[in-house]
Amino acid sequence: MKHNEQKHIRRIRPSRIILPMILGLAVILYFISKDMKSLDLSLIVFSWYTILFIFLAFILMFLRDFGYVIRLRILSAGKLSWIQCLRIILLWEFGSAVTPSVIGGTGIATFFIWKEGLPIGKSTAIVAATSFLDELYFSLMFPIIFILFSNNDLFVIQGAETYINQFFYFALIGYLFKFSWTIFMAYSIFVNPKLIGKFISTIFKLWILKKWRNKAVKFGEDFKISSDQLKSKPLKFWLKAGLATFLSWTSRYWVLNFLILALVSSLIIERVDYFVPIAEHLLIFARQLIMWIMMLVIPTPGGSGFIETVFLNYMADFIPVVGFVAIMALVWRLVTYYPYLIIGAIISPKWVNKHFVK
Repeated sequence: MKHNEQKHIRRIRPSRIILPMILGLAVILYFISKDMKSLDLSLIVFSWYTILFIFLAFILMFLRDFGYVIRLRILSAGKLSWIQCLRIILLWEFGSAVTPSVIGGTGIATFFIWKEGLPIGKSTAIVAATSFLDELYFSLMFPIIFILFSNNDLFVIQGAETYINQFFYFALIGYLFKFSWTIFMAYSIFVNPKLIGKFISTIFKLWILKKWRNKAVKFGEDFKISSDQLKSKPLKFWLKAGLATFLSWTSRYWVLNFLILALVSSLIIERVDYFVPIAEHLLIFARQLIMWIMMLVIPTPGGSGFIETVFLNYMADFIPVVGFVAIMALVWRLVTYYPYLIIGAIISPKWVNKHFVK
């Protein structure tokens, strides 16, 4: 247990922000330098509309975290205070930002909740429920966007099919992983809560882990009790948690829409009408969701480097000014990613001192 605590502390140390920052900024700055010749900043004139749309983008980021906080409060049955929920979510986002996308912050989220005062089994059950709700969102939304849009809409880039196969297969692999995980979580929570407890107990029968077996058995018992409690919750409980999940993820994906509107509203050439049709906004939303699914197969922290590269190709159709795609990628990451690196680097040392100095 002590080893696991040290491992989790290492994962959230502030120095870990350096690698994802370097990876992401290096890719973006490289492409900005390539675009400098075609970049005409005289086309941009900031207006009140620019400020309004940027403000709305930050409001959506607030709603994203607010939804997570509400969901955690619901799943903990009020055992975690609002402040505790907010602190856990910010640390959770920081953990996601500095660990590979395939790992994410889910593994250390249990650690955060446990250290905030809940039993380890209950903490694991809460994280399992959040994981289930997150993956359920993707499992439902991914097929819906294929109903609303064709393969050409989703995967043909700037009229060329150069990227259609690799982007499609990245997305398909990521989706199959998410869908499988959704089924596993649903089975573990609603059908057979003993499954994870049995699995952990079996693992800890190994001679090298025997001295921790009693704690592992206790963990399995706590997880089963907590899962049974979640399983017995009424439909209203799950609908509220599901709506909070929908608010969070949908808010996350509409941030780019407003950043693009901020750019377009600043152009001397009037082209705002091009972005008014709701179909355009929905397509931007759909491509972002697919980008997030593709991140699963990339081992870099927070998808850094890869996600910026994909953005430059995948979102170029919606940036109406030559040379501005890389700048938009930078602004997008500055709003949606880097704040969590900075906030996490500020609050994680204090949190570690509070829970481990004694």
